[in-house]
Amino acid sequence: MDTARPEILAHAERAAQAAAQMRARASEPEPIALRKSTSNLFRDRRENGRHRLDLGDMRHVIGADAQAGWVDVEGMITYEDLVAWTLPRGCMPAVVPQLKTITVGGACAGVGIEATSFRHGLVHDTLQEIEVLLPQGDIVVCTPGNEHSDLFFGFPNSYGTLGYALRLRIGTLDVQPLVRVEHRACADGEAFFEALAAQCRGDADFVDAVVFGEHEHVLSVGRFTREAPWRSDYSFEHIYYQSLRSRQQDYLSTQDYLWRWDTDWFWCSKNFGAQHPLVRRLLGRERLNSRTYTRWMRLNARWQLTQRLARWRGRYRESVIQDVDIPLERAAEFLAFLQREIGILPIWVCPVRGEVTGRQFPLYRLAAAPLYINFGFWDVIESPLSFEPGHFNRLVEGEVMRLGGIKSLYSESFFTPGEFAQAYDLVEYERLKARYDPRGRAPHLYDKCVLRA
Repeated sequence: MDTARPEILAHAERAAQAAAQMRARASEPEPIALRKSTSNLFRDRRENGRHRLDLGDMRHVIGADAQAGWVDVEGMITYEDLVAWTLPRGCMPAVVPQLKTITVGGACAGVGIEATSFRHGLVHDTLQEIEVLLPQGDIVVCTPGNEHSDLFFGFPNSYGTLGYALRLRIGTLDVQPLVRVEHRACADGEAFFEALAAQCRGDADFVDAVVFGEHEHVLSVGRFTREAPWRSDYSFEHIYYQSLRSRQQDYLSTQDYLWRWDTDWFWCSKNFGAQHPLVRRLLGRERLNSRTYTRWMRLNARWQLTQRLARWRGRYRESVIQDVDIPLERAAEFLAFLQREIGILPIWVCPVRGEVTGRQFPLYRLAAAPLYINFGFWDVIESPLSFEPGHFNRLVEGEVMRLGGIKSLYSESFFTPGEFAQAYDLVEYERLKARYDPRGRAPHLYDKCVLRA
């Protein structure tokens, strides 16, 4: 890296300021936390007087090497801004999570996935180098082969409990201006997963799917193209997920394809009435996005409006907002469980490449299997019966562990300490914690993700 370049020098200055900010509070007893204007976590957090670290200015592109296939970015840059920078230069991040406000640092400290994951893995599988601000204020650069390789592999799924990403080098892909998408309906679940696996072995650029019902699965396969007879627009009046049931073929600009799920938060905009044509026109194109719906969701969580209404109606209400990864050979079994015990529809399905030999991420370990299947299901279950808090989420967690899968931690979790230790390799985590946060300035992973500390 050319350390004399202006972008590198400017980043170094911002990183030094961040480190000074961290060190200035190192002796104080309050635990640290990151100050963010937006968040894509779907678990309530307790406010315990934590020291809020402001890294809001760490949102720049530092440089890129198109031939080598990487881009250097700061941790707080959103994928919306990063994609806007890369596309005019003929490339895109190898994995672009579905929502515009997700940050690159957040996708690596958590888990990021999309329709290129069948070939390129999760966001952290594309990671080549990471610069981490440790809780005591030191900065370390981690690569797969240097003295901090343990933190390089331990950082994904650590959710800021081992430090914060100041700079990341992630992989990129060459792009073409358009994406042609084919939607293929399948009535049988077993045949659906066989067809999905077959597409992952082919020449597709993107593969994902949606389950609309027990006998309605739609597999979507995307390929880059330079020309198209038409171009669809799902950023305002038309709704992308509805098109899967009415079109067999479609064309989108590459940018619109990458953000096809953001306009309606997949399909969750229905909970705000935003799929009604009149409401869409009243909101306007600029408010139809995940940023708006997240803001409304936070307001509802603060004022407990829907919860109070459910109690007044005598209904039990539980949010089930989960993404889980299941080995391909058990995917049909898990889907049957979801339809039988949980009942949320639609369900997003996204294939994920298993871990590559030599790149084992202990806190989110996928076996070196050919393929995992990510199931994303997000809604509220209402029932006239009363259940213990977290009843349906606990059912999901138990089934995921039984089938040899793993669950993302961006939403509510109810694991016991023993279950959590088994699922996320807490032996290695404790070793990393002792080396990189010996004074425990950042919260423990279990405390943060399960106890909501």
